[in-house]
Amino acid sequence: MLTRKQQELLLFIHERMKESGVPPSFDEMKDALDLASKSGIHRLITALEERGFIRRLPNRARALEVIKLPEAYTPSLQPRRGFSPSVIEGSLGKKPVPAAPAKPSVEETINAASVPVMGRIAAGVPISAIQNNTHDISVPAEMLGSGDHYALEVRGDSMIEAGILDGDTVIIRNGNTANPGDIVVALVDDEEATLKRFRRKGASIALEAANPAYETRIFPPDRVKVQGKLIGLIRRYH
Repeated sequence: MLTRKQQELLLFIHERMKESGVPPSFDEMKDALDLASKSGIHRLITALEERGFIRRLPNRARALEVIKLPEAYTPSLQPRRGFSPSVIEGSLGKKPVPAAPAKPSVEETINAASVPVMGRIAAGVPISAIQNNTHDISVPAEMLGSGDHYALEVRGDSMIEAGILDGDTVIIRNGNTANPGDIVVALVDDEEATLKRFRRKGASIALEAANPAYETRIFPPDRVKVQGKLIGLIRRYH
């Protein structure tokens, strides 16, 4: 049985290799698990290797191979990287098997909640501010917790290293405060809505991308309004 940190690291390596085909660096692993040093990553990798979950390939830098995953693993389990959204994933491109449509069970109906989709959000170049309610989507009630929520369709690739891709639908808990490291909907100058990681730089606010191709943008606090925090996302595969 794996410890929580061992499982988080294993899933982080698995997801990164599934996305890019390249194992993450030790620095990326350290940041993802919020560890103080890379020595802790060495210990976790050794433990995973001893338990037969990964294999280190000889004579190759950063060469790791995931051999197996925990029995309880599902695609919605994501490793933490400062914040890790819950993800609802689709059929991964598999051809559907024809079947008669099934009605949702009473339990499924009770455990579903309706969330309004409020337009699109930029995870890249700026787009216009949040629009009005376009339609509603149904999400598991356990994803939401307390508070008011809304959803936005992601456009852009500036948050890909946080596991947020172009075309995803993000679930946002409405609110006007954030802690450093939270992924937030930020409204800049009352006209540009963007999805970024919230940081503070002295008296200023920094909106940080999760893609090295994008620069961190720094604003005086009166130009940025937090509109909510990311709590989950929905991903559809076509």
